[in-house]
Amino acid sequence: MKELQSVKQRFGIIGNHEGLNRAIDIAVQVAPTDLSVLITGESGTGKEVFPQVIHTFSLRKHGSYIAVNCGAIPEGTIDSELFGHEKGAFTGASDSRKGYFEVANGGTIFLDEVAELPLSTQVRLLRVLESGEFIRVGSSKPQKTDVRVIAATNVDIIQAVSSGRFREDLFYRLNTVPVRIPPLRERGEDIILLFRKFSVDFAERYRMPAIRPDGQAREMLLNYYWPGNVRQLKNITEQISVIEKEREVNAAMLSHYLPDFQSSGRLPVPVRSPDGKGFNTEREILYKVLFDMKSDMHDLKNLVYDLLSAGGEQDNLTESGARAVRNLFNDSAVRKEAFESVQPVQVSYGSARENRAIEDTEEVIEESLSLTDREKELIKKALDKNNGKRKIAAAELGISERTLYRKIKEYGLDG
Repeated sequence: MKELQSVKQRFGIIGNHEGLNRAIDIAVQVAPTDLSVLITGESGTGKEVFPQVIHTFSLRKHGSYIAVNCGAIPEGTIDSELFGHEKGAFTGASDSRKGYFEVANGGTIFLDEVAELPLSTQVRLLRVLESGEFIRVGSSKPQKTDVRVIAATNVDIIQAVSSGRFREDLFYRLNTVPVRIPPLRERGEDIILLFRKFSVDFAERYRMPAIRPDGQAREMLLNYYWPGNVRQLKNITEQISVIEKEREVNAAMLSHYLPDFQSSGRLPVPVRSPDGKGFNTEREILYKVLFDMKSDMHDLKNLVYDLLSAGGEQDNLTESGARAVRNLFNDSAVRKEAFESVQPVQVSYGSARENRAIEDTEEVIEESLSLTDREKELIKKALDKNNGKRKIAAAELGISERTLYRKIKEYGLDG
């Protein structure tokens, strides 16, 4: 534990999340070896720190450390940058030039955004990893290099392999030791620690008192999705430090700096979509609910018309027809519950005005929709299903137990 804390202090790593500690531990353990390491994680999570940790604790720490952003180098020059070129190899090559692999001989090279490499360059990289050999652009003479390769990417590398954008053999060669950096939204209280650290840093830089979040702002920080991760949190902390006069940050103030919360002072329950993917914003949830309801009402209207047309001299909608209507909503617990009470009804075949009432049903039902009501129903349903066990209900809803407790208080579901 002491060694872990010393590593954090040395490299400015803030947080105590288990996933973060695990990543640091792996980096330190693998450092003395020459194994290739593949670091994965979303953009803004701080992946660039871990190659420095590995290099510092390795036997190559006195050698060169070169970081290369593969996504920032044009495809036409990437081979020359990595492996060098001979004089006259291409237009503008007025002199011979060493590449990064040649310069970093005896040290470490960090290939950031490695999934952005062209397939032809991936073949060259694979050769370096397997045999330690490379060939300059415009040359036919192989050269040797002794380089430790650490790579990082923020894309789904498995999907890139499946789609043919990344070589499978290169993936397995790079992925000798995988290190995953957790996104900020998974790190819980680390968010508050980082906010405080950034607040103090910017207070010293701009010579002003540090900002601090109140209770509601703290909850908003903990429950926000953070698509930009630590980088986004740092930028927002700096903006608030410079722009706002008040040093205590409340929810209303913070909402101006968090995308998709300008018009809403509270956070929605993160509803899960049927395919298992989460919705990042309240707007996405609302669009999804409205779209599904409108689609279902359209199907319902067509079904009723079909039943009316096929009814002949029947004056009533049959029990089997009612069951068919209810079956339309089996794919959603909320819509199923809302329409569970559908019963056989009297239907007249008289005037066009009466038939028009059926079409108007879609408008009436859509106007009665409320995201708050749907949210309350989902929470109540999860609590009832799990006999009031909040921890299990929160996991099923895809939210933290803290958020569920706050929602129970908000909607008066304590009883």
